Amino acid sequence: MNHPVQPLLSAQADAPYWNAQLQLTTRQTERGTRLVQCEHNGPLYVQKPFYPEGPDCAHLYLLHPPGGMVSGDFLTINVSAGENSHVLVTTPGAGRVYRARADGLLQQQKVQLTVDNNAALEWMPLETILFPSSRAQLETEVHLGENSRYIGWDIVSLGLPANGSRLDDLDQHTTLKQGLRIYYKQRLLLNERLSLHPGNSELLNAAAGFRGMPVHGLLVAGPFTQGFCEQALEKLQELCADQLAGVSLNGQFLSVRYLGTCSEQARLLLMEAWAIIRPQLMQRPACAPRIWAT
Repeated sequence: MNHPVQPLLSAQADAPYWNAQLQLTTRQTERGTRLVQCEHNGPLYVQKPFYPEGPDCAHLYLLHPPGGMVSGDFLTINVSAGENSHVLVTTPGAGRVYRARADGLLQQQKVQLTVDNNAALEWMPLETILFPSSRAQLETEVHLGENSRYIGWDIVSLGLPANGSRLDDLDQHTTLKQGLRIYYKQRLLLNERLSLHPGNSELLNAAAGFRGMPVHGLLVAGPFTQGFCEQALEKLQELCADQLAGVSLNGQFLSVRYLGTCSEQARLLLMEAWAIIRPQLMQRPACAPRIWAT
């Protein structure tokens, strides 16, 4: 039986921004993976799980009706995959961080993902678009239990490349602070930090930096406690060879990185990488969420 969405504490009524929270928990039952907790405050929620792969893997679509964040918004998303359960979380459309107001308040999103023992979680939102003069802070923290498995990606578009608007234009003040921390059994194993602003044009334009590209994507998968199949690694390297992309192994985690000018191209590359990685890590073939086809 699907559990209805339950509100947390009452949302603010008159503030010009949202402090929204979402708490999701899955549990493995005799009937498969079930969403047993779905609590929200503000315009951030899911409706019901979908099961295109059968009862043991739930697909959840994260809904944010405003479609983007304004100054002062703070979105907190907590997803917990209970022991032996498997959940894939995505979004029906791109997220947006709009132009900041003159008050300079940050536009913040904090994602905390907890994967219990023998559980699996896939975090695969569509891209986040930073509008000119936005002030984004995007943090993701992953806590992995014993024998757990995780695949996650993030794609960010700096400015509006199709309109010729770039992060380092002199007439805008876009900033981005982005972080990813992954803990395995309470030990920090991966720590990715990024800080971009118009003043650090060397990082934006250097050959060892962003090379002037407005779109970047990162997929991280693991832990691969038994190593990663050499043949699959070769397939990933071939996939990345014709683009400004690369694959690397960092301890027990595999990373795929993309730089380019198109969010869709980034997503297609990471989807192809996911299709190679998923059978190795999750023992499941790729099954794209149906919402992506609409």
